[in-house]
Amino acid sequence: MAGSSPFKMRLVHLDLKGAPPKVSYLSEVFPLFHALGANGLLIEYEDMFPYEGHLRLLRAQHAYSPSEIKEILHLATLNELEVVPLVQTFGHMEFVLKHEALAHLREVACFPNTLNPHEAESLALVGAMVDQVMALHPGARWLHVGCDEVYYLGEGEASRHWLQQEHNTKARLCLSHVKAVASHVLARHPATTPLVWDDMLRDIPEDQLSASGVPQLVEPVLWDYRADLDVHSKALLMAKYRQCGFPRLWAASAFKGATGVSQALTPIEHHLRNHVQWLQVAARGPADTLQGIVLTGWQRYDHFSVLCELLPVGIPSLAVCLQTLLRGGFGEDSKARVENVLGISSLEITGFTSEGAASFPGSDILALVTEAGLHLGSSVDEMLQRDRYVTGWFSPYHRRRKLIHPVMVQHIQPQALSLLARWSALMGELEAALHRVFYPDAVEEWLEENVHPSLQRLQGLLRDLGEAAGPRPPLAGPGPDTGQDP
Repeated sequence: MAGSSPFKMRLVHLDLKGAPPKVSYLSEVFPLFHALGANGLLIEYEDMFPYEGHLRLLRAQHAYSPSEIKEILHLATLNELEVVPLVQTFGHMEFVLKHEALAHLREVACFPNTLNPHEAESLALVGAMVDQVMALHPGARWLHVGCDEVYYLGEGEASRHWLQQEHNTKARLCLSHVKAVASHVLARHPATTPLVWDDMLRDIPEDQLSASGVPQLVEPVLWDYRADLDVHSKALLMAKYRQCGFPRLWAASAFKGATGVSQALTPIEHHLRNHVQWLQVAARGPADTLQGIVLTGWQRYDHFSVLCELLPVGIPSLAVCLQTLLRGGFGEDSKARVENVLGISSLEITGFTSEGAASFPGSDILALVTEAGLHLGSSVDEMLQRDRYVTGWFSPYHRRRKLIHPVMVQHIQPQALSLLARWSALMGELEAALHRVFYPDAVEEWLEENVHPSLQRLQGLLRDLGEAAGPRPPLAGPGPDTGQDP
């Protein structure tokens, strides 16, 4: 079946810098990834890696243990998924440079994004990170060293002085650090090829790229997550990289996490179109140009941003995208395969709701997140902004002054209590489902961002209603039956 795919390697990206799944959940979804057509994983550990020694401060509270890393690799092997670890070594270093003990290695003192490439200690730091990761990934054929979005490069004090010297440019500065990192990887781990994101290389002239020596050391990963990806421009970029001497290239698409920093539901159609475009790009170059494709699934845009779509929410999109790559497009046979594997009776590509309860691991989270995403906020808005009793007799003016006609309490309170009870019950189910897959801090963050604001608005309405109504005398009951007519 995979014979028709131009991408020999199809890596599912696990972005662990937000909502990292428990190993127990990975044991459930790895067989699903394999069944859908993946044959590898790009694992971006960030602060979930169990760094030791002077790097121990990089660990997140719930970082995987070394034994859990080994279990992940074992599970991957059982499901014929080749693991490529990813270690950021230049840009997106927030999880490292946010720490006061390492802040002196920032390119710009007030921003933790980018590593200062002039400090010998900087290379020693990323070298130690690489070596610790590789120690738990013996035999890895590739190591991704990041190097994307190196913001503020050249703006640090040392860089400004360096750039004043003749022939020194930001491009040369970038290439020298990439070369130093790649050289370290190859010297210490000669059987491992470094991969790099390509965005910092795109605008560097061919002659500079060729002369830098970088094409002999790394394989660039061309990333573009747009539904309207420019096929012609991407084909020209591939040709440029080949001309510069890069022997192999990779592509990177997205199955989630690329359509909005706080996106909660995955727009499958966008990601399907992105993959169709990448198939067209692959068809424009020589057959062996692209080594493989990384289907990225971003969980945060950076270390400090909010969570975007959770992994279980993105699985139908991942299924569609993998089947598209395998079959050269997404037709009825692909749709039937996805529906069969995921247990969905009728997959919806253009909207967020599919018919029937799915049966894949985490499908309960998808159903409840969809319910909340589509209806929680809007139902509270309907009550607070469009209910005639609330807007007419308990407006913000009334609420601030604790004023209400007593009869209006009977119109508003039961409806608000019913709505709050309904959503509290559903969100209790969601919280329990989330705890089965994620660690407590991720559950707390997702609920606080996506659920609590709406529930708190309802609770606030009921609180103000109670205060405005004040203590109420008991309702008079019927008097004793005297047997006399009034």
